[in-house]
Amino acid sequence: MKFVFFVLALIIAYLIFYERNLDYINKFISSIGYFGIFLAGVLYAYGFTSPPATALLLLLAADKNIFLGALIGGLGSLVADMFIFKTINYSFRQEIKFATMERKKYLSFLPKYVFTILGALIIASPLPDELGVSLLAFDKNLSIKYFSVISYILNTLGIFFILLIGKSI
Repeated sequence: MKFVFFVLALIIAYLIFYERNLDYINKFISSIGYFGIFLAGVLYAYGFTSPPATALLLLLAADKNIFLGALIGGLGSLVADMFIFKTINYSFRQEIKFATMERKKYLSFLPKYVFTILGALIIASPLPDELGVSLLAFDKNLSIKYFSVISYILNTLGIFFILLIGKSI
């Protein structure tokens, strides 16, 4: 069932991006402005909504300031990532402790920051943030304050590059 929803999200992204020459779609997309960029930022963080959010960001970049758009979109992604982080950090506390012990047992040859770097790269990319946030949640020393700063900067950079590509199309 999840695969069906993901394929549906890809179809929606295709329709948003490739049917952009339709006048009513262009009018609607340009009318939502920076609020649309904020909503696309929220949707950018989740696996099933990342493809349509990326298509929406590509289209909104055409007539918007990409620097301001990246800051606003990054804020939207931060809101979504904070929800994911709190859910993972509090709901899966026992699983995180178990996984941390298993990592020490079987993956002790890897430096402990490898998962943090991998999580940061995933958050910065259009890949679903759930995995990246989960990897960052393994770091017991990472407070919500530092996580929010890292998440905002990485998502803002990722959205900026998408908006930059959208501006050049």
